[in-house]
Amino acid sequence: MRTALIGLTMIALSGCAATVSEPGQAVPQSSAIQPLACNLNRAESFVGKPGDAVAEDARAASGAKSVRVIRPGQAVTQDYRADRLNLETDDAGNVVRVSCG
Repeated sequence: MRTALIGLTMIALSGCAATVSEPGQAVPQSSAIQPLACNLNRAESFVGKPGDAVAEDARAASGAKSVRVIRPGQAVTQDYRADRLNLETDDAGNVVRVSCG
């Protein structure tokens, strides 16, 4: 019984050692973490401005690789991307909130 428990513990802990990026190729866990590539401090100056008009400028200022303008009630994916800037707008289309992810 004790041997089985130790074996199960070893199997459970082995999943923490690495992640698989391609079949048969392990990647160290530390390299699987994305660095933050979106600077909110630089993007906050776009709050209150028309989202569609400033989207590209806000993306460039934040250092993000991509930007999405999110309108009220719009469905969006819940995937987290450290290199994406989100511009949430009000009904008039003005940016009310910026976030990374």
